[in-house]
Amino acid sequence: MSQIRELRPLAGVISGVRTFEGEGFAVRRPFPTNRLDHLGPFLLLDEMGPSENGPGEAKGASDHPHRGFETVTYMLDGEITHKDSLGNQGLIAPGDVQWMTAGAGIVHSELPSSPILAHGGRMHGFQLWVNLPAAAKMHRPRYQDLTASRLPSVAFDGGSAVVIGGRAFDTDGPGEIFLPVTYFHLRVDPERTIDLEIEPSHLAFVYAFIGRARVGVDATAIEAGDMAVFPSGTGLLRVISGAGGLEALVGSAEPLADPVARYGPFVMNTRAEILQAFDDFQTGKMGSIQPERA
Repeated sequence: MSQIRELRPLAGVISGVRTFEGEGFAVRRPFPTNRLDHLGPFLLLDEMGPSENGPGEAKGASDHPHRGFETVTYMLDGEITHKDSLGNQGLIAPGDVQWMTAGAGIVHSELPSSPILAHGGRMHGFQLWVNLPAAAKMHRPRYQDLTASRLPSVAFDGGSAVVIGGRAFDTDGPGEIFLPVTYFHLRVDPERTIDLEIEPSHLAFVYAFIGRARVGVDATAIEAGDMAVFPSGTGLLRVISGAGGLEALVGSAEPLADPVARYGPFVMNTRAEILQAFDDFQTGKMGSIQPERA
């Protein structure tokens, strides 16, 4: 860690709201809410669960479209199967990340795996939406299947981090990104002080999901479900964990000046582009998921 002691001020704390998505699975969402629509290129963050499910109880999201951004799904517990209109299918297992570029448009489904449906089990994960710059809105759809074995885990005095994308703790994450974005899973041992080095041009968030902490210059208290927001500028992001330690997601990125037009599963730059996205979906130009043959 840097020896510079200047600390970056805190812009505010957003408490996640509880809601339901897809077929009825519970999420905790710090944004978008009535307090914060988006944060730079970050458009949405959902904590899925944690939930303990009996046989047949786990829920997912059946066929739905996306255009104009990327989804980053990170699973801690449980398994999600995915299929899409391009014929791709696969499994997101514990510790895995799926980084999907929706780009010009895709229809996909995200459902609990057959073993989870048959036997039940714990489900806990996250989905982050990352905007695409205007020039990449209509990029061809693609997947980056980042299995747990590909994600670098960095140990340091007082904790550890799993680096998903960008650069943190002198380590590059495997995710290939369109914008300057850093994203990692931070673990801090009980009652330790960690000063995170974030690029001065980046705004940042720290979303706590296990434990408690105090953050920023004024040591503002946060707990599980809270997201601390930091503006761009110089200074370290100070995190002081509580007696039970802390687990959090940390994201940082340069602000994106492009206008944001969003409605449901589409995020574009103008209202006309949103209307075109709906028309393209309804007329089948984004394709559909073909049923499995008997």
